[in-house]
Amino acid sequence: MSEADIYNSVDPEITGEGADWAYSTCTGTKKALLIGINYVGTESELSGCVNDVLNLRKFITERWGYENENIVTVTDDPKVSSIAPTRKNIVSFNLSTQHVLDSERYKLLNCKNLSKMQSRTMLFSFAVGNFSSPLDYVQLLRLADVDSGHGTQVRDKDGNEIDKMDEAICPVDYNRAGFIIDDELNELIVKPLPLGCRLTVIFDCCNSGSALDLLYMYGPTGHILDGASPDDPKKSPADILYLSGCRDDQTSADTVEEGRATGALSHAFVDALTQKPEQSYLEMLSNTRKILKKKRYTQIPQLSSSHPIDTSLQFII
Repeated sequence: MSEADIYNSVDPEITGEGADWAYSTCTGTKKALLIGINYVGTESELSGCVNDVLNLRKFITERWGYENENIVTVTDDPKVSSIAPTRKNIVSFNLSTQHVLDSERYKLLNCKNLSKMQSRTMLFSFAVGNFSSPLDYVQLLRLADVDSGHGTQVRDKDGNEIDKMDEAICPVDYNRAGFIIDDELNELIVKPLPLGCRLTVIFDCCNSGSALDLLYMYGPTGHILDGASPDDPKKSPADILYLSGCRDDQTSADTVEEGRATGALSHAFVDALTQKPEQSYLEMLSNTRKILKKKRYTQIPQLSSSHPIDTSLQFII
């Protein structure tokens, strides 16, 4: 069964799908933005974040139909990427535009008709590690975003966090330019996306449990832990899925697996889907957690979404 068939067969009366949101048909171009930061030469230096995005790039091109020309990789290793993961550069990758990497530079191609984005898929991945002291591009835009590097928490200033803390990711120049907090990530990544647009986001970093401020989070049996008011200003009509490296109050391990430096979540996620490529959302979450627990990592990845999802559906990226 094709990805489109899987989602077209869903019963709206069961899922609650309606005029306010829609599953993506997942038939468009797959694009990915992969960000990995090792903070080389600083007191916060990590080892596995660049490897994370390289491993994920290999994984999605070999197993999930992504083309290299549709993947942008941003790291602080000049041998891997000519684009530095500064705050300015990361923020410029807002998903209301299409980003295409040219050999010397990247172009920003304005997407004037957002309705054309609905079947595309985006993956956004950010791979970063502990800072206590990670686009299938949208599918009618199918997006994937994987981010690997440092994550942290800062004091919430607008009163919308129960724990009074905002989650944040740390660009390579965070000491000078500052963090990127969850409110800003939501404005940049979530808010611009139209009805039916698919975005998958993976943040392999500390304190990342609710780093996108999506409205629905799922428990170990697939039930909704945290629901939302239909009038919440952060609601989205898009089809957005987010996997975090840990809970908001936890750290994500920068470790070594199979002789290579890596993020624990990134490695477990790829391992789970390599062992069994066809899994439901709930199976993907459960199996990723089981791999981490078996290896004695204490972090617990969190799954959240922009609308209520049927977690028995097949997971796609």
